[in-house]
Amino acid sequence: MAAFLLGAVLLFVQPQIVPSRPAINSNAETSSQSVQRELLKKTSQKNDFKENVHSNGSCQQLPQTIIIGVRKGGTRALLEMLSLHPDIAAAESEVHFFDWEDHYRNGLQWYVNQMPFSYPHQITVEKTPAYFTSPKVPERVYNMNQSMRLLLILRDPSERVLSDYTQVFYNHMQKHKPYPSIEQFLIKNGELNVDYKAINRSLYYIHMQNWLKYFPLDHIHIVDGDKLIKDPFPEIEKVERFLKLSPQINASNFYFNKTKGFYCLRDSGRERCLHESKGRAHPQVDARLLEKLQEYFHEPNKKFFELVGRTFDWH
Repeated sequence: MAAFLLGAVLLFVQPQIVPSRPAINSNAETSSQSVQRELLKKTSQKNDFKENVHSNGSCQQLPQTIIIGVRKGGTRALLEMLSLHPDIAAAESEVHFFDWEDHYRNGLQWYVNQMPFSYPHQITVEKTPAYFTSPKVPERVYNMNQSMRLLLILRDPSERVLSDYTQVFYNHMQKHKPYPSIEQFLIKNGELNVDYKAINRSLYYIHMQNWLKYFPLDHIHIVDGDKLIKDPFPEIEKVERFLKLSPQINASNFYFNKTKGFYCLRDSGRERCLHESKGRAHPQVDARLLEKLQEYFHEPNKKFFELVGRTFDWH
């Protein structure tokens, strides 16, 4: 009898084993608004949380999907195309919550205030291309929601470098400020300048390794940005499947604009194209210099292909 009582006491006081890191629950990928609100209350950096609920039943909520990059990879085109789906509610501007300290210190209440009003059946999406290359962002996103579905759109690294330069060049031109030629950035002491930020942003495998520390590969869908430009519909179909959306976007939503030289969108009879800043012509680069740039990315690209288990048609 005494032995029985002793065993019962030991069973009662036995400590519970608690996992040191939260496990990823695939069933929680499409969270309801109530779950989102509870998450917001628990992780908010401010105590004055107030729900932003509209009288029509819509509500501002944390995003369930984030387009994390890459800069000049086609993130705006991807967001606009995805917004054709009625179950998507997209933030209009780049939020920069996780990578800008001034924004991050404002807490999740500020973050959710930047989101669009959405209905319970909709997925809220925000896009900030700088997230992919910012070392501190993956952990911060994970701490907010370890079940986050991430979209990453990539282009040929060499082409992305040229697009990166082109954007900054035109920004300076619009302000009537001089800007050096691309050769002055790409060449240093007669060699390829590997310290050029635009080149570092194209070393995809380095940044991907950081994300894979926190999120499994099946939570990160990689969109082929080069294929999205040439034939957008098949790539968007893959995104719909990844986000478990009903197939609502079809080939008739896209038409090729010969004047602009790229695909535009057609939605309920209305036609619209991306801003004129998109699709700008790249600067002319010496063929030998371009070849040197492509050769530099050969090994990094190979490492990236091995990391993600697929290849891309890059030089």
